[in-house]
Amino acid sequence: MCQAEGYALQRGMNFKIGGKTSVILMSLRKGAPYADRIEEDGKVLIYEGHDVPRNLSSNPKLVDQPRYSPLGSLTQNGKFYEAAQKYKEGKAEPELVNVYEKIRDGLWVYNGIFELTDAWLEKDISRNVFKFKLRVTPHSLDFKVRRVDELLDLDHHRMIPTSVKVEVWKRDNGKCVTCGSTDNLHFDHIIPFSKGGTSLKAENIQLLCARHNLQKLDKII
Repeated sequence: MCQAEGYALQRGMNFKIGGKTSVILMSLRKGAPYADRIEEDGKVLIYEGHDVPRNLSSNPKLVDQPRYSPLGSLTQNGKFYEAAQKYKEGKAEPELVNVYEKIRDGLWVYNGIFELTDAWLEKDISRNVFKFKLRVTPHSLDFKVRRVDELLDLDHHRMIPTSVKVEVWKRDNGKCVTCGSTDNLHFDHIIPFSKGGTSLKAENIQLLCARHNLQKLDKII
């Protein structure tokens, strides 16, 4: 993940790393620190903003999620929120965000490129939390930002359920089914989604390295 982004990701929200790529880290696992969720049959991610740092509160879960830092600069919440508002007001294109998901300890998978389309504050018991709406998209990022061999399945129109990813990872032993590589692995639709293939069953998903994923794409008519 960090190698693919060319950046040591130390936090879950990363707006325009190096002025280029935005990245968020999500989790749907039980006990995850934030209440991320999937809607519209896997096409939409509702991502929860992040709490104040622990050095600013003895219990961050009791404090409103911040838009500004104590020094007045925008937090990551604030940066993503402003980008969503600019899109809603017609002042900018939607921010493209690379999304990675933690499916077990030490294992992160790439969920694709999402468009940030909305953001709001939501009451959570006794405090306000940020919510961000992101829609999965088949768009690829500018080749100046990501090399061709780092792009994922171009037929990816919805998220593959976490349970399916875990099943496929175990079945394929965490390796490309074609060459056995363990680097830059992608969850590939055997029958492409655009041709009626499902994202909901492990039988239609396999692990491929970036090279063999792109070779397969070249052969799809």
